[in-house]
Amino acid sequence: MSLEGSANGRNGYGKRGAGMPVEKTNTLVVGAGQAGVAMSEHLSNNGISHLVLERDRIAERWRTARWDSLVANGPAWHDRFPGLEFPDIDADGFVPKEGVADYFVDYARKIAAPVRCGVEVKSVKRLTGQRGFRVETSEGPIEAQNVVAATGPFQRPVFPPIIPAEANLLQIHSNAYRNPDQLPEGAVMVVGAGSSGAQIAEELMNSGRQVYLSVGPHDRPPRRYRNRDFVWWLGVLGKWDMQTPGPGTEHVTIAVSGANGGKTVDFRRFAAGGMQLVGLTAGYSDGKLQFADDLVDNVAKGDANYHSVLDEADAYIARNGLDLPEEPEARKKWPDPDCLTNPIRELDLAAAGVTSVIWATGFALDYSWLEVDAFDETGKPDHRRGVSTEPGVYFIGLPWQSRRGSSFIWGVWHDAKFVADHIATQQTYLEYEPSTSDAMVDA
Repeated sequence: MSLEGSANGRNGYGKRGAGMPVEKTNTLVVGAGQAGVAMSEHLSNNGISHLVLERDRIAERWRTARWDSLVANGPAWHDRFPGLEFPDIDADGFVPKEGVADYFVDYARKIAAPVRCGVEVKSVKRLTGQRGFRVETSEGPIEAQNVVAATGPFQRPVFPPIIPAEANLLQIHSNAYRNPDQLPEGAVMVVGAGSSGAQIAEELMNSGRQVYLSVGPHDRPPRRYRNRDFVWWLGVLGKWDMQTPGPGTEHVTIAVSGANGGKTVDFRRFAAGGMQLVGLTAGYSDGKLQFADDLVDNVAKGDANYHSVLDEADAYIARNGLDLPEEPEARKKWPDPDCLTNPIRELDLAAAGVTSVIWATGFALDYSWLEVDAFDETGKPDHRRGVSTEPGVYFIGLPWQSRRGSSFIWGVWHDAKFVADHIATQQTYLEYEPSTSDAMVDA
């Protein structure tokens, strides 16, 4: 097993020469992030032989595709696998990104996961006339009875082609942002106010930058309420178990942060600190950005989501007779800033001193390497709880894979158990051989 990878990227496994037999395994897991590590644990528990291939290092995106100050969005007691706690951190604290990556390296070592780092999967195709798949990798071919795509949802940054490349601006996606010093002097436009956009915008504001934040539809839960983190409230209120997004909320992001010990994201508080809020970014012409007339509505709906959680929490406390402290200040509202009462509909970027644009606009899936019939007409995985329409092909780590909690570290662990159990059940059918007496009766 190799968890970190050797200097030449081969991890002790050289390319297979001509004439050598093709390596075979029951199940091949592609990706060694949280989803791939979870799959390995459950496959091992079911006695399923498998390999996990990772083109970089374990949990690489936590290290190199996140900004420097990022911490986990949930507290350490909650956002982890059941078999291992985070070392040297308070249970109610928020783990820095490097600590999260180290955690998965430690977990993979703990469960003896057969991870090969530095191996890229080039293609997966179904074998002709027999069960299973041929997987072409940078280290040679592998044949597997099952393939699990554990590459997660953060595969290809969505970079809307609104501002032309020739505009005199630095434009980067949030996955390329590291810290304020990375950006040229001047104001910054952050497009997208989910967790990433809100946290990056606040960090930039606190560094002394003038920040413009484009706010679209979002949920805005309290970070904590009445001495309980919002992840606890979503648990006891049954909201982690929602199986599909609510009507019209498929593209609604969640604005929550564990930064600086964890505080509720409050856009009015941002504005009081000097941030300028604008609506959804709609277009660009002649050096000016245009914004939809939806800022007031987006903020109001975020407020409604916030207060709905408070109301449900209060009702739960009363119904169950819990002795949790009152928190009337949680319902106090910052005054509406001028940018909310008189929304900006167009911004001359040069006149406003904007030199950088950060697109916190999410990611798209990329399964171009998976050449099988496991996708719907839109190109999205066609599956039920990770079991695809193509026998032997599975997905893990998708948002809403089985429920709302699927996007969180602990949620992917439970989803992986379901997928691994399905693989094990199918294996029992494939290994079945009728007894001699049964064969004689049939004859």
